[in-house]
Amino acid sequence: MILDLIANLGHAPTSARFQLSDLDIVKVYYWSAIFDRPVSWACRRENWPIHLRSTPLPSPSTMSRRLRSGRVVALLDALGQRVTAPQQPGLFWMVDGKSLQIGGCPKDRQDGYGRAAGGKAKGYKLHALIGDNGSIAAWRIATMNKDERVMARRLLKGAPQAVVGYVAADANYDSNKLHRECDNRGNLQLISPRRCGPDNGTGHRKQTAGRLRCIALTESPHPAFAQKLLEDRAEIERRFGHQTTWGGGLSSLPAW
Repeated sequence: MILDLIANLGHAPTSARFQLSDLDIVKVYYWSAIFDRPVSWACRRENWPIHLRSTPLPSPSTMSRRLRSGRVVALLDALGQRVTAPQQPGLFWMVDGKSLQIGGCPKDRQDGYGRAAGGKAKGYKLHALIGDNGSIAAWRIATMNKDERVMARRLLKGAPQAVVGYVAADANYDSNKLHRECDNRGNLQLISPRRCGPDNGTGHRKQTAGRLRCIALTESPHPAFAQKLLEDRAEIERRFGHQTTWGGGLSSLPAW
């Protein structure tokens, strides 16, 4: 399926100065991802089927260099959009983060220390905007200490026009700036419980129209609609959970 999608993307021809095309680099990269192995593993002929071992393979250094090139990154993005992005407008979306923890004594200079499930941890976090049908409208990876509300704003800025209706989140996403980002789209309403609880006021700062609508929906005498949306938000937790049950999933970062 992946090979057919790559062939149908209509990618521009690779420069003549390269022995291997951008499509070849992407194929080698996905071969390592499918088997949950490092890219260097896919550069060795003995790890390929016998009928493909005569095919030229790139060196690990070539893979490292070409995977950072703009053309290959664009091809990977296009393939990801073709497979996971919503093809039709949806009315219900969920936003959340999934922690990707690493060991307590890492040598990684880019990792962060922040909130994870059950406490604090070092590592990174996957932030995703997911539809009720499983489509992934936008996703980003950041260090563990990056504010989820900041990352949610970035997700919404880059989300396709198919993201309309309601986006449900937990109380940690209650933010005027995030509500303003939804208001700027004109057709999206954030549903999130207040971080300070329903019994407190809104303070002296001016509240965005989206946050006032959210408070009216979640704290009205008849909040059944908003409560149902917040209950359905648990679906994103299950989808993250399913992603940890296979070899190449999101359980933790691999040893390499």
